[in-house]
Amino acid sequence: MTLTELRYIVTLAQEQHFGRAAERCFVSQPTLSIAVKKLEQELGIALFERSKSRVQTTPIGEKIVNQAQLVLEQTAKIKDMANAGKDQLSTPLHLGAIFTIGPYLFPRFIPRLQKLAPQMPLFVEESYTATLRQRLRKGELDAIIIALPFTEADVVTQPLYEESFVVLMPGDHPLAAKATIESADFNGHNILLLGEGHCLRDQVLAACPDLKPSLEGNAGRIRTAAEGSSLETLRHMVASKLGITILPESAVAMNQYAEGVLVTRPFSGEAPKRTVALAWRTSFPRHQAIDILREAIASTHKPA
Repeated sequence: MTLTELRYIVTLAQEQHFGRAAERCFVSQPTLSIAVKKLEQELGIALFERSKSRVQTTPIGEKIVNQAQLVLEQTAKIKDMANAGKDQLSTPLHLGAIFTIGPYLFPRFIPRLQKLAPQMPLFVEESYTATLRQRLRKGELDAIIIALPFTEADVVTQPLYEESFVVLMPGDHPLAAKATIESADFNGHNILLLGEGHCLRDQVLAACPDLKPSLEGNAGRIRTAAEGSSLETLRHMVASKLGITILPESAVAMNQYAEGVLVTRPFSGEAPKRTVALAWRTSFPRHQAIDILREAIASTHKPA
């Protein structure tokens, strides 16, 4: 039994397909299939049920895959410990961010981080909070940038900054005549929101409870962007005059339309906000890398 074989069965259990699992493991499908079969023969049990359409774990296979995942996590910790004895700013840092933060924050702090730690390669990715949470737990990411609330066992979460929400609308929209927007002003207007899975959607609905699609009269005017859509998709939909939307301040500065096509208005009174935070495993040994990352973000983030 080898760590490579354990990685193969964990990946196969996740993908439920030999071809996709082999692609993720950077090996040929026959190589992965032979290795899985060899491990099954060594253990004397079937780990997977195979059919033409998919592969799924057997009951005992599921238990073994879960244990294999724990073994791989512990192995990653051993590697982290070894790396801790090296220069903490000379090995790659793997950072994830949610879709509604990454595109706007990365361009601001990456140049600063390169100056503070020029020998530390930074690998970045964007995804949903749930996916980033899993990849952090598995050791596939060293740190993630998310919006609070966020809790996870054995993970440190530290706020980075707060940013307010603003309303984005076409320049000739009736609400553009107002200096500030109240939640009640949304009545009678089409509202564009991100789909399920985006925490920003939940935060907007929590800040503006009158917008909840379940409320009477809202079903026809709340429009949800297609799955996988981004804030930029919402921006283009607003430019097409399909409705108005609510964005975090950091996304406002990315406007690529001619002046007057789109305008933003703040909320009346205390504007709804979100808190952006950094999270990393308590066992992650490269504290200097985390400190430098925080410093780079703090020195460059300026609310729009």
